[in-house]
Amino acid sequence: MDFETVMRELEALGKERTKKRYLSNGAHEPLFGVAIGAMKPIAKKIKIDQRLAEELYATGNYDAMYFAGIIADPNAMTQSDYDRWMDGAYFFMLSDYVVAVTLSESDIAQEVADNWIASGEELKMSAGWSCYCWLLGNRRDGEFSESKISDMLDTVKNTIHDAPERTKSAMNNFLYTVGISYIPLNTKAIETAAEIGAVEIKGAEKKSSFLNAYESIQKDMDKGRLGFKRKYVRC
Repeated sequence: MDFETVMRELEALGKERTKKRYLSNGAHEPLFGVAIGAMKPIAKKIKIDQRLAEELYATGNYDAMYFAGIIADPNAMTQSDYDRWMDGAYFFMLSDYVVAVTLSESDIAQEVADNWIASGEELKMSAGWSCYCWLLGNRRDGEFSESKISDMLDTVKNTIHDAPERTKSAMNNFLYTVGISYIPLNTKAIETAAEIGAVEIKGAEKKSSFLNAYESIQKDMDKGRLGFKRKYVRC
């Protein structure tokens, strides 16, 4: 399936209601408003095609960029490729749910995510923390350095309340993910979350919302979800 065919199929799947929802979350034109589930039949035909993924991502069309992440070959991309994709990720649904997700299936995921976390840039930091959420929620505990993840929990404790808004949200999700999906540090994650308490996320136009990783961890532990791992990360 070539570039023009994919773009036509995506446009045909667009819904005005979905488009409005994406716009309200920070997307901007061009976009069609395609539901993620509606992309799956096209993805099944293509499977993996890095060249096509690059063409689609370069359009700046939100739906095409999202679809690019689904068909990309994570290990065909270098750190500079991921940095380039991050440069095009203009809001969190691209940084955290396209670029970070694709990165999480690569062999260089932790290295790239570490650089983004250290960047001081809101969306890069958000993508870095989000990548670790996808990693911890999918890969075996033994693939991670316990001391490194422990240090990251300390970083969250010491900086989350002063972090940029999207980064706050990703850090909170990291804290929750460690508590549920990384058993070696379950206790420390719970203690850290209790100490942090509620995290205020200030909206540009909406009222502030509050996140509480401690409550989220407890709820999912009560449901027997401790040790949860996703079978797949991408759609």
